[in-house]
Amino acid sequence: MIFVTVGTHEQPFNRLIKKVDDLVADGDIREKVIVQTGFSTYVPKHCEAHKMMSFDEMQQALKDARIVITHGGPSSFIEALQYGKVPIVVPRQEKFHEHVNNHQMDFTKLIAERMNNIIPVYDIDNLKKTIDDYDEIAITKSHGESSNNKQFNEQLEKIVNDLSK
Repeated sequence: MIFVTVGTHEQPFNRLIKKVDDLVADGDIREKVIVQTGFSTYVPKHCEAHKMMSFDEMQQALKDARIVITHGGPSSFIEALQYGKVPIVVPRQEKFHEHVNNHQMDFTKLIAERMNNIIPVYDIDNLKKTIDDYDEIAITKSHGESSNNKQFNEQLEKIVNDLSK
């Protein structure tokens, strides 16, 4: 199962949801897809969609997912890491009116370079290939499992503190 979450930011993230829905429609994704759509206005036709999910539903989807695809909000991809998943991170972009600025792009690049524990996708047209090659890519990444959680959190805290100076 693939779980897609776009968080609770009030601007739609239709670009990601539509791309995933199209990949399912075209047969490029053949497994079940669950999408948490948030405030997006595009309604998936080929995926199981939930506008919002309870905490327990979200945790269960994260546990059950083979692949987690998320926006660039830190809490969303950190949750995936806490379940030992290497998330595919598609940051929201200002030019598509998905956020007020490009901080998700900047943060995703920073974490990908410093932590090497996420799979960034900056160009939505690369999502299919990333999903196709997920297992080979994920094995090259540092996993956010319990032995690395403390180190990850310490490094993430330092990055956030440095950015806020």
